[in-house]
Amino acid sequence: MTSISGKGGFVKYSGGTEITGIKSWTIDAVVDAIETTDFADAGVRAYIAGCSGWSGSFEGYKEGATPDILSGTVYSADFGESDTTGQHWTGDILITGSSANVSFDGVVAYSYTFQGTGALTDATA
Repeated sequence: MTSISGKGGFVKYSGGTEITGIKSWTIDAVVDAIETTDFADAGVRAYIAGCSGWSGSFEGYKEGATPDILSGTVYSADFGESDTTGQHWTGDILITGSSANVSFDGVVAYSYTFQGTGALTDATA
């Protein structure tokens, strides 16, 4: 299988507004495992799927004005693995935190955390 370089990645929100300077992003998707073990399972634990959810973060360097996205607004988001069609993760997010990192000998950097709300559409390609 061919590996994909992340150099064409991006983070966009609200219908295509790209957050410039982003260098990495992460999405964590989970499904709750609800235990259903009973006597009939002969001591072997059994589970069913419960609620699912997703969250993540993105970070990068400041380029221009910092986006005003920590407002309690739910945004439609597009997380691109590359600029190839189908290599995108999409869904609605609520920004839950932001951090600024500034040092005299470094580049001003920002990081954001978010909570997904609703379904996450996985990359298909």
